[in-house]
Amino acid sequence: MSIANSESVRTKVALCIGPLEAAFEKLWSHDPLEQVVPPYLVLLHQLMRASVPLMDRGAEVCEKLAATDPLARRLGAYYLGHIEDERDHDAWALEDLASAGYDVDCALSIVPSPQLANLVGSQYYWLNHHHPIMLMGYITVLEAFPPSKQRVDEIRDRSGVPEAAFRTLRIHGELDPTHSAEIDDTLNELPLGKTHLEMIGVSVLHTCEWLSRSVQSLRPVESLARRVR
Repeated sequence: MSIANSESVRTKVALCIGPLEAAFEKLWSHDPLEQVVPPYLVLLHQLMRASVPLMDRGAEVCEKLAATDPLARRLGAYYLGHIEDERDHDAWALEDLASAGYDVDCALSIVPSPQLANLVGSQYYWLNHHHPIMLMGYITVLEAFPPSKQRVDEIRDRSGVPEAAFRTLRIHGELDPTHSAEIDDTLNELPLGKTHLEMIGVSVLHTCEWLSRSVQSLRPVESLARRVR
């Protein structure tokens, strides 16, 4: 009996996500926790600011393929719709840092790590030089484990970082389960063959690995220190 496309992709995520979950557990066990929360929020901003451009490019490539590729038109429509779900979230993350008293200019001056560049840059390569379906693996992983209210409360309380810093993180905790359900519906509606699922699987594996390495690479940044204590 055949299984749904979404079940096939979710199985791949489950097989790959262990090291990523371990990386987060190690991050949140750092002592003092306040040292790593701001760099983590900067990492979130660096990820979020790539989301809309990636999907915008994915939609453009889908439009070019639509005449000859049966799934391209429907895939492009998903990317265009999800762009609206993610628009301005990177700006929100900067606003959160500023509201919590962190130096936004410093945050913007931090060079994204090679690990993060590998994570995001591979998607541009696959979009432009292979097939835009591979971006679905990346999006699936990023939406797969929203932070619970309890976890955010714990991080806030243990770190002493102001509540204002966690607005965008809390919004994602509320929205990501809905986004994950939309991803599943899209995967199940698309006419995906074995090759397409294999491509998504490669992207899932790569995303889990390099997001894990991006989290592991985080270090305290003294110049981000809160101006008001």
